[in-house]
Amino acid sequence: MPETVLRSFGQGTEPLLIVHGGAGHRSTPLTEDGAASAHAALEKVLAAGWAVLAEGGSAGDAVIAAVRELEDAPDFNAGHGAALTSAGAAELDASLMTGDGASGAVAGVTTVRNPITAARAVMDRSEHVLFAAPTGAQLVEWGVETVDPDYFVTDKRRSELAAFQDRPDPAFQHGTVGAVARDSAGHVAAGTSTGGIVNQQPGRIGDTPLVGAGTFADDGTVAVSCTGTGEVFITEVAAHSVHARVALAGMDADEATVEVLDRIAAREGMGGIIVVPAEGAGLAAYNSGDMFYASASSAGSHTHV
Repeated sequence: MPETVLRSFGQGTEPLLIVHGGAGHRSTPLTEDGAASAHAALEKVLAAGWAVLAEGGSAGDAVIAAVRELEDAPDFNAGHGAALTSAGAAELDASLMTGDGASGAVAGVTTVRNPITAARAVMDRSEHVLFAAPTGAQLVEWGVETVDPDYFVTDKRRSELAAFQDRPDPAFQHGTVGAVARDSAGHVAAGTSTGGIVNQQPGRIGDTPLVGAGTFADDGTVAVSCTGTGEVFITEVAAHSVHARVALAGMDADEATVEVLDRIAAREGMGGIIVVPAEGAGLAAYNSGDMFYASASSAGSHTHV
């Protein structure tokens, strides 16, 4: 079973933001330029999310601000620069949950510039939780920004798809972005967004837009965002499983997270999880070779690529 790497951030009940840019094995090491670009992107993500928390804003708003920046950065598999399906298109998923139990999600969107904003619209402007490929009329009604589908496709992802189709290697298919936050009022929130996996069949849905699998938040326990082998995270109901271990078994967040990742590894899955608890240190954990992650608190910020 692969070893789980765990890093802790923050303390007490102070505001805290942790983000991830996807976990998985890397087919080739990051170049110096690639690493610099990823660090810069993560710093911009932290600045956007932390600005909300520093001004007394809500955890939900901080998560949305951070995830929007992650979706706009071509370094990560979400929004602009998302992984492409076998047909060469981007199909995007996202979910959002706040600690009071409110949630919203979208799956298979192809024209929403920032899918996390559509997830927020589902939460705030509908009676439902999850929409699959919402219509253009719905998107207009929700007031989310739309773009041409070509906006999401980059030369890097085209090359990646061609290389994968020439020589498939499922170990390098993973990637998702997410954020978890705790605000000055003690509320938590989580959001996750993805383009899925390289060369996935059109219409495939992973754990990201499924509340409880890829995303979960409860003000009494934890906020969780996941990345990794989506099918295994779904069947393990991974994000909720972290919450359940804290709520029902009395585990610390780090112990609960490692146990969930161990179960995923036992089923030949891999990935990473970020967690911010209602009280105490937050964490980034992964058993997948590596993970992009970053944190911001009153003690400062940290980025890892």
